[in-house]
Amino acid sequence: MYLTNILTDPERLDRWMTIAQSSLLPLVKGALSYTIPLTLLSFSFGLIIAILTALARISPVKPLQIVARIYVSIIRGTPLLVQLFIIFYGLPSIGVTIDSFPAAVIAFSLNVGAYASEIIRAAILSTPKGQWEAAYSMGMSYPQALRRIILPQAARVSIPPLSNSFISLVKDTSLASLILVTEMFRVAQQIAATNYEFLLLYAQAGAIYWVICFCLSLVQGRVERRLDRYVAK
Repeated sequence: MYLTNILTDPERLDRWMTIAQSSLLPLVKGALSYTIPLTLLSFSFGLIIAILTALARISPVKPLQIVARIYVSIIRGTPLLVQLFIIFYGLPSIGVTIDSFPAAVIAFSLNVGAYASEIIRAAILSTPKGQWEAAYSMGMSYPQALRRIILPQAARVSIPPLSNSFISLVKDTSLASLILVTEMFRVAQQIAATNYEFLLLYAQAGAIYWVICFCLSLVQGRVERRLDRYVAK
């Protein structure tokens, strides 16, 4: 009924078109200035955390295993929104104040690190035991075998699920609007608050998210096809 009224009302439809055109540039600017940089920074730091955590999980050193397990359990067992709020709104109560953008990077990085560590750990463990034995027979130490033989193979296995995590992170960055980061969805909220066209602005923001994720999916598919060339069929 709502859309029917708009489509049959030339004046209202013209207003929608005007708002959509005027809001497109600010939304795209929000995506380029905050959404994409937030995604790239968070995923990069998260990937470093994930590798270290995965190595700690498979390490023979028990204290490292325990610390890594606790970290992964806490992050995977609590909502991302709660983690954002604790870092941005909770830490100031103990004297630790972090600006909104760095707080979002920290929260997203820790979240990505926990989930991606399980992907990387599984990829490492999926490497045939014979690869380890072959590396040792050549006189390699554990770190050398890991760096030269195991991790390159694990990287190929983990790229598809890590790519999915990256695409999911693009969408998750919309939660940063709740801690005042002026990323794309926050911009949509601000514009909608001035003209009350919430459906239009949110749908427009959703369409831009979809375009970004669709392009990333195409890149992911191309990378996976290149990797498949080196796999025996």
